[in-house]
Amino acid sequence: MYSEILVPTDGSPASDAAIEHAIDLADQYGARLHALYVVDGAAYSSLEAGAEVVVEALETEGEEATGRVADAAADAGVDCVTSVTSGTAYQSIHDYVDEHGIDVVVMGTHGRKGLDRYLLGSVTERVVRTSDVPVLTVRQPTDE
Repeated sequence: MYSEILVPTDGSPASDAAIEHAIDLADQYGARLHALYVVDGAAYSSLEAGAEVVVEALETEGEEATGRVADAAADAGVDCVTSVTSGTAYQSIHDYVDEHGIDVVVMGTHGRKGLDRYLLGSVTERVVRTSDVPVLTVRQPTDE
């Protein structure tokens, strides 16, 4: 059913929960896992000085985050490719899906409710609403 699975990551605990599910799903289906980190440099373009330093730091963070996914996938015997790209997160995810023949996207969610969810928005929610492929959302575990 699934041969190419995408797990976008931002290195957060919500992403970590999704990564576990994505690796398990890839293992069950013998699928290849794709780990993607999107650097949204536009958010820092208004900085007069230091924007390049911020973007470089985010790219390094992206390499580390996708590297952790690749290491966890390797430990589970799952084939994994990694990518760090720049752009608007939800659009970059859609572009990656189209360019790599992704069958399903596995994404974490923070589980915000009410006004917080409305005001903060969500990359995951936007991908769910606009994706042409199934999107599995995994809620971040709570400390309750």
